[in-house]
Amino acid sequence: MERVTHAELETVSCGSHPVALITLSRRDGTGPATLGPAGLRLILDAVGGAVRQARAGEVEAIVVTGTGPTFLAGADLTLVQASHDPQDGRRLGQLGHELMAAILDAPVPTIAAINGTALGGGLELALACSMRLAHSSTRALGLPETHLGLVPGWGGSFLLPHLIGPGPAAEVIIVNPARSNTLLSAAQALEIGLVDGLWDGEGLPREQIAALLDTPVRPRAPESSAVDATTWQAALDGVADRVERLVAGGRTAPGRALALLRAAHGSDRAAAFAREDEALADLVATPELHAALYAVDLLRHSRPPRVPAPLRRVGVIGGGLMASQLATLLAFRLGVPVAMREVDDERCARTRVLLAQEREALGPRVADPAALTAAITVGTDLAALADADLVLEAVFEDMAVKKAVFAAIEPLLRPDAVLATNTSALSVTAMAEGLMRPDQVVGIHFFNPVAAMPLVEVVRTPHTRPAVLQLAHAVAHAAGKTTVEVADAPGFIVNRLLVRMLGEALAELEAGTPVDVVAHALDPMGLPMGPLQLLQLVGPAVAAHVLHTLRSELGDRYPESPGLDAIVRDGASFLRGRPGAATPHDPEIARYFVPDHPQPASAPQVLGRVQRALAEEIHLMLADGVADVAAIDLAMLAGAGWPVHRGGITPYLDQVGAAAATGGLFHPRGL
Repeated sequence: MERVTHAELETVSCGSHPVALITLSRRDGTGPATLGPAGLRLILDAVGGAVRQARAGEVEAIVVTGTGPTFLAGADLTLVQASHDPQDGRRLGQLGHELMAAILDAPVPTIAAINGTALGGGLELALACSMRLAHSSTRALGLPETHLGLVPGWGGSFLLPHLIGPGPAAEVIIVNPARSNTLLSAAQALEIGLVDGLWDGEGLPREQIAALLDTPVRPRAPESSAVDATTWQAALDGVADRVERLVAGGRTAPGRALALLRAAHGSDRAAAFAREDEALADLVATPELHAALYAVDLLRHSRPPRVPAPLRRVGVIGGGLMASQLATLLAFRLGVPVAMREVDDERCARTRVLLAQEREALGPRVADPAALTAAITVGTDLAALADADLVLEAVFEDMAVKKAVFAAIEPLLRPDAVLATNTSALSVTAMAEGLMRPDQVVGIHFFNPVAAMPLVEVVRTPHTRPAVLQLAHAVAHAAGKTTVEVADAPGFIVNRLLVRMLGEALAELEAGTPVDVVAHALDPMGLPMGPLQLLQLVGPAVAAHVLHTLRSELGDRYPESPGLDAIVRDGASFLRGRPGAATPHDPEIARYFVPDHPQPASAPQVLGRVQRALAEEIHLMLADGVADVAAIDLAMLAGAGWPVHRGGITPYLDQVGAAAATGGLFHPRGL
């Protein structure tokens, strides 16, 4: 059912100029203004009324604005999600183009007063106007359609390159969506010429509108460009390699968007709009789009509520990098004092250095650096934690060490205090054995780097009380994190699946598959980085430790890797340079993987084996009640950077046949 956006038409004065003002809003107040067929027709009616006023000489301009924090958030994705019919996409595109044409053909200047978020079709409506103003506080302007598997379908691929140039337009339409869906602020939009000015304060920018109308300068007409064809195409050649990589990773939309941008030069409006209609018809029924909409829906509904955690004081055991990141995050985001505890004064001194680095990394986000510094105390006296509501251990990933920490700290705490572990793979249940209050123990697994990674796995044991789980979620939410709840099982969700994937890649190296083949075999999955880059980012020693741990808990489907152990022993690296998605692998690591009886595999064979291994592991996790399908997908999206266009890991494994080959579809009814 469409969430209808309404359009209110009224006449207002901006200086000496009578203006037809169209205000867009969702009258039910349930969310941002979006567009479906009914909303488009209502806005068309309002534009038609304003045009009649203009032709009658009653108004000198038409202004469109929104309400609250939103100008217009684009197409109503619930309607797109409900359809697999190409003709629905074509009809929606044609109706949107009818609205844009009405604005473009208006007999008086048209001005978009962008009061807040303008995405997709919302920004395209602004592009159809002859001038654009944006409120200075606006932080979300963009055309994110290719992130979802679509293209700008209401004129964006034609109007934007003629307004700001083909190269910057490709950045907005293709590059930014592929860069974690980066959006523009109002200031950035002004810098690239997307808007003509900014305004501050409340309400309609009447003075700025009057100033625009007083200026004897011809309004911009974003339907033509002085750029010659050669320069136009050369500017788009600059993103062609990136588009090729995106397409190789399973994305259709970026290639289609680039083709639309190339065709925009020298085209008339009608032909450009027809090309967009055809693209929408082709893309609306693709598995890529519906997988992406499923993923976006998961992520949207998992956004942490902005509520304070019911804590007065937190303790952190450990003083290494992870512990320092955790203490800084909790003090900064929760606004509570944090007491860190280390084993001796020398380590306390190192901890203070790490804390200073973490504070510096926060930069201007910290309004009062001195207060943040004072909020975190470092010492060796465990008794100082007696009044803590929550104590989170972040010591070395060793069961004996963690059990010793819990045993030492529990007698000092109040009976209602919560003991939490940041372990990434060890059994929380085993950690709580022998304690007086195992029902007060929970896993709160933050990912590294703590400030950047959005996911926290909340790990419940068979004994954890519901109130303790509730507190764990509240703490993570107050820290700005998305949470998934998972049963206490080896590796939880993310590490269990990532290490299974890396274990398969290492097994192929051990079998004699060339390093270059393994390095690129998983490229079609579209992951942020390949297996060798990921191994180096995690760190060979950490990867080996977790692989050994999961092998001991889950069996030999997590293989031994003598080559990895040797790399750890020698301090060698998988890469030539610092870990990163584009860092090339070091072919010299082949010397660590020399089997007696080589059985090399091709890249498609490696990919298929990894796909089936992941599907097998998820089937086992579901059977054991570790988590449900939605939690697994959310965890991999938020915690492992699983591509949104793949919809999460389970839709992808359904699509490639790995799920059916190992136990059945994860989504038997589709998405």
